[in-house]
Amino acid sequence: MSVQVVAAKMAEVELKDIPNKDLPPVPQVAPKAEEKPAVKNEPNAAAAASEATASGDPSPPTPSPNPMKMPQASAMKRTDPQQNGGEALVNRDGTVVEAPRTVKKIQFADQKQEFNKRPTKIGRRSLSRSISQSSTDSYSSAASYTDSSDDETSPRDKQQKNSKGSSDFCIKNIKQADFGRREIEIAEQEMPALMALRKRAQGEKPLAGAKIVGCTHITAQTAVLMETLSALGAQCRWAACNIYSTQNEVAAALAEGGFAVFAWKGESEDDFWWCIDRCVNVEGWQPNMILDDGGDLTHWIYKKYPNMFKKIKGIVEESVTGVHRLYQLSKAGKLCVPAMNVNDSVTKQKFDNLYCCRESILDGLKRTTDVMFGGKQVVVCGYGEVGKGCCAALKAMGSIVYVTEIDPICALQACMDGFRLVKLNEVIRQVDIVITCTGNKNVVVREYLDRMKNGCIVCNMGHSNTEIDVASLRTPELTWERVRSQVDHVIWPDGKRIVLLAEGRLLNLSCSTVPTFVLSITATTQALALIELYNAPEGRYKQDVYLLPKKMDEYVASLHLPTFDAHLTELTDEQAKYLGLNKNGPFKPNYYRY
Repeated sequence: MSVQVVAAKMAEVELKDIPNKDLPPVPQVAPKAEEKPAVKNEPNAAAAASEATASGDPSPPTPSPNPMKMPQASAMKRTDPQQNGGEALVNRDGTVVEAPRTVKKIQFADQKQEFNKRPTKIGRRSLSRSISQSSTDSYSSAASYTDSSDDETSPRDKQQKNSKGSSDFCIKNIKQADFGRREIEIAEQEMPALMALRKRAQGEKPLAGAKIVGCTHITAQTAVLMETLSALGAQCRWAACNIYSTQNEVAAALAEGGFAVFAWKGESEDDFWWCIDRCVNVEGWQPNMILDDGGDLTHWIYKKYPNMFKKIKGIVEESVTGVHRLYQLSKAGKLCVPAMNVNDSVTKQKFDNLYCCRESILDGLKRTTDVMFGGKQVVVCGYGEVGKGCCAALKAMGSIVYVTEIDPICALQACMDGFRLVKLNEVIRQVDIVITCTGNKNVVVREYLDRMKNGCIVCNMGHSNTEIDVASLRTPELTWERVRSQVDHVIWPDGKRIVLLAEGRLLNLSCSTVPTFVLSITATTQALALIELYNAPEGRYKQDVYLLPKKMDEYVASLHLPTFDAHLTELTDEQAKYLGLNKNGPFKPNYYRY
């Protein structure tokens, strides 16, 4: 069954039926009468205080049994700002006397964490958990500053089962499933097209028999897509395409719902490939469709299990990086199945890349650095759709924005949008923020990193982590200091430091969240691409890379219009004849750029 037939059947149903920081201060707890106050020469007390501070534990201090009763010590110390930092003693009767000069301050162990001092157990545990931890009763999304793990045990070393007794998954904590389910329910409200697709087509089951292996960001929005694919008849196994973007509570909800999910926030590189392998290499289950974001899953199957492509009907890819890999394979004659380039579909390129990044760039920077944008000098590398969105948002906030670009057409667009076109080496010493949006490699190299001003924020909005040469920063002369989850100070010997976000990985999905409604557009396009490839008759698609038909792009857009109470104008017969169009579309030729 082709996707055109599915679309025609679904169009008969009315859309109206579809429901639409800093580290916390160290608690000042008064000592009990029989206890001695901690002083700097008591290493155990100091270390304990340092550990509590470094962990970022937000839980309130335990109150003393009688909060109204003053401690038995004769006085307690305070700092009087009027005395230039001098110290005073407060007696029990409330009088204040000058402190002796010999009184010693309590000192805590040094909290600085250098890169070379981080855990070195490669591939078996997350670095993020060892650096910071949040309250175990708060399972916020990828936007949270800290990891919400309960312990330091790697998920690979845990034996977990869902309520149905299944253990075919590997996630952080299955107990977080209820929290994840609530986040998925919220996301459903902002993903009307997927919910419409689920309601209209689930009776037809256009994906019955499909066995889809996926590698995308595992978020609440992805969960809505996976559950939609399941409702349409597919079986799914899933891994994460980014080691920082997984929402642990959502992964738990999916595992509880019976999905084979292998992902957690803060995976190591070894964990990343292990999770992909667990999705693919399972006895008695052979994938026949691939949904990829970045091309890593496709690459792994080509590298380890090439014989699987004999039964795979097609690949759906949604990122610049992954599409580039597919075109390379096609050019070399090594692409052995049809592939759908979703990234260059209008409903992906013009919405996810532009509008999504326009909103999420500010969100990611604010949550990680609390930076004020007004007056800041920012250089955005690349003026494609992602760069356009970032520049528009930063300009609206009052930033002074520079653009670097290799394409004269995009460069001219940047100039006419009011941005100054520069080479990176011309402004690298003066800018406050550097943002890469190219999809290329080595855009910001060590030479530029060395020349940046003190406090410069460096981040990446492209899919791959190759744009910033982070590897060149992992040298003995540089000190890495963890500030928050996915926020590092990299310090030079002279004291200069830069603020590196997400270790050069995708900022918005690693450090914040993205607009659900925009992801609904992309996810619906992905679902239709899967339906089209899976149901295509033999011979319709060759071993090449294709775009989704223009009619399908228009259909995805139309499914989202009722959310805005929008009313499309319809062509008259005379108008349609004059333009040479079908009244029902497509309304633009394939070469139209929007």
